[in-house]
Amino acid sequence: MAGNITFTMIKPDAVEANNIGPILNMINKAGFKIVAMKYMKLSGAQAGQFYAVHKERPFYGELTEYMSNGPIVAAVLSKDNAVADYRKLIGATDPSKAEEGTIRKTFAKSIAANAVHGSDSDENAEIEANFFFSQLERF
Repeated sequence: MAGNITFTMIKPDAVEANNIGPILNMINKAGFKIVAMKYMKLSGAQAGQFYAVHKERPFYGELTEYMSNGPIVAAVLSKDNAVADYRKLIGATDPSKAEEGTIRKTFAKSIAANAVHGSDSDENAEIEANFFFSQLERF
């Protein structure tokens, strides 16, 4: 299944702004199938574990605090070439540099509050999807 899934999170800023539906609509219109999804709030420990790869980075504390300050929507998406296609759909991390029509250009508030997370590799897509979902939760 490698290459056919990616993982996304609709981040707290986009959830708070009531953008879950419009973001999911963009995902569906781009040809992705949602194979798993949940609405939840990460604890500080869970956010820290998920972002452990950034533990030594100066923004780690701010990132984990931000990601645990409100609910998120976690989802596994399926499509051929899922990671690359989803990265194109979400746009650049900095919304001011994102292309028109991308999720971040449309919904992100800043580099930090950039609306969505998207896996950056097939390997990380599997790791991230497995962090949130068992195989029994994927359809």
